[in-house]
Amino acid sequence: MFCPQCGANNSQEAKFCASCGAQLALAADPAIKQPANSATTPKFAGFWLRTLAAVIDGVLCQLATFIIMLPFGFVLDASMAGRSSLSESDIVAAEFLGVVLSVLPQWLWFTIPESSKWQATIGKKIVGLKVTDENGERIGFGKANGRYWSKILSALILFVGFVMVAFTEKKQGLHDKIAGTLVVKVNA
Repeated sequence: MFCPQCGANNSQEAKFCASCGAQLALAADPAIKQPANSATTPKFAGFWLRTLAAVIDGVLCQLATFIIMLPFGFVLDASMAGRSSLSESDIVAAEFLGVVLSVLPQWLWFTIPESSKWQATIGKKIVGLKVTDENGERIGFGKANGRYWSKILSALILFVGFVMVAFTEKKQGLHDKIAGTLVVKVNA
């Protein structure tokens, strides 16, 4: 059963939410008739809300990556100072290092918080969303990785994988369907 306060999925026998501690006794009592659109049904996050969260995450992640990469750039420049010309191997090594160091923070930005107790990146947290598996449970680091890397496929097919969010029943993008995840509203 989903908590009416935070949206966390709890066992049917639970009297209190394992995530936020809210009382679930009324929701768990079968004698009390609940409406069809009750708090036990998750509220799926729609396209525009998820887009807003993605924009916030994009800006914050790029800012964090820039702050992290700046010292590495200075170190790399300092290590190459005094050379009159760069060899091809140095250029390839520098490019490879740049790609690795720019992808790594972004990968960690999404996978760690979405598989943590937060269940959301900073952008999702700001707009009141969280990522769950299809049973409403917290996802692990492996599933968060599958979701992250599947976004490449969602983008490669002309972003149709992302647009799917607007048209699927559970508001899932291709990457959500591949990873078996949902994005739900926390305080809906």
